[in-house]
Amino acid sequence: MNEESKKYGQEAYDIVCHAAHKIGGRLPGSENEHKFHDYMAGKLEEIGIKPVKEEFTVAPCGSIGGIPYAGYAGIIMSVLIYFALSLPSVWFLIASIGVLFTIWLVSDVFLYHTWFDLFFPQEISRNTYGELLPEDGEYDYTIMLSAHTDTSWTWKHSLRAYRYRSNPLYGLLATVGKVGFGAICFFFLVGVSVAMAVITAGSLLGKDWAIQTVNSASFQNFRFCLHFLPVITAIGCVFVGCWNDPHKRNASRGAMDNATGIALAYEVTKYFKEHPDKMPKRCRIIDMNCGAEEAGLRGSTAFVRDHKGEDILKNCWNINIDSVADKDYFEVINGDTWQFCHFDKDLEKMFIDTFQEKGIESKTKGYAMKNPVGGCDSTPLTRAGIKSVTFAAQVPTLTYYYHTWRDLPERFEPETVGLGFDCVLSVIEKIDKFQQENGFNGVNN
Repeated sequence: MNEESKKYGQEAYDIVCHAAHKIGGRLPGSENEHKFHDYMAGKLEEIGIKPVKEEFTVAPCGSIGGIPYAGYAGIIMSVLIYFALSLPSVWFLIASIGVLFTIWLVSDVFLYHTWFDLFFPQEISRNTYGELLPEDGEYDYTIMLSAHTDTSWTWKHSLRAYRYRSNPLYGLLATVGKVGFGAICFFFLVGVSVAMAVITAGSLLGKDWAIQTVNSASFQNFRFCLHFLPVITAIGCVFVGCWNDPHKRNASRGAMDNATGIALAYEVTKYFKEHPDKMPKRCRIIDMNCGAEEAGLRGSTAFVRDHKGEDILKNCWNINIDSVADKDYFEVINGDTWQFCHFDKDLEKMFIDTFQEKGIESKTKGYAMKNPVGGCDSTPLTRAGIKSVTFAAQVPTLTYYYHTWRDLPERFEPETVGLGFDCVLSVIEKIDKFQQENGFNGVNN
């Protein structure tokens, strides 16, 4: 890494420190998230770029932030089973709760739809972006550098895994083990309640199959077990209910996730502002600060919705930068498994080639990998027809600092951020070459 890259890397690290220590946790739609947007808007103004601010509404607890509600529902369902053993019609109530929460979990928590948002408190978040044009003002394509400003609620189980930081296996069991057990308990409750509601309905309607089922020895044995199973399911659902810490003062400080991404996007934009001769030919650069990513990619979704059919989304490449801190885990994310979305193969190859050129030997072997759970801002942009991929340097398993207030800049080195800066510049050079070879219409071909 040359001295110039170190300089920009250090400046990026300074932004990370400011975000984590001066501003702190930045939950979606919170005052602190707005403060970070204002701070980055000021940074753009410092280098002569006019920031554009676009607001949108978000239900912070309508998606991942509301996972504890499923735990609370599971506890209630467990208690109601004891009433259902004496009054079978209660099974209809339990089944209704279970089905309703399952639909919400699948649609809004797993797939990031907004179907249930109207039932949750609303906040105002925003996207902030600025564009850097070539000196003559003429361009044929756009390179967008995107990252998200907000941070997650602290995940209590991950935070408690700090005691096992020297033993990753124990830490994994303390996080995934608890939540996995809780999820099994919740969906077991849903399955049992729906089955019991169907059998109860059949009995009330005088159906032979239902009457035979109720009178069978196996059903009676299972019914006896229901005097004890709700205690176990309630314990599991308590783990789900303890997933998030709801207090904003305890929110993740978001140094790695994702002040690093915001800082790198800005520093790359600043680099081209200060070195116009290095700008990709006939290219516009956009520094894009997305809000409310942790609430289900709401910022990037709002951006592509509000700009559908407009010039800003045409012939556009997006380098989404999300968490660049763990120096042994440089990687490119080529898709979101839960969102059924695969990202751009050209950008994927450009990053892999860059890692090889720079001698980056990561524990993930420098190969592309899919995001196994959740999602990142590349998904809405990819679906809008933009070539996008996500760049990260992050341990790909749950850790004590991921989505906890322990996500602090002291944990990693400015040199790692600087290397991330180098990687992004290298990929931009490759995009430039690609566009020139394809007649500045490579995205749409």
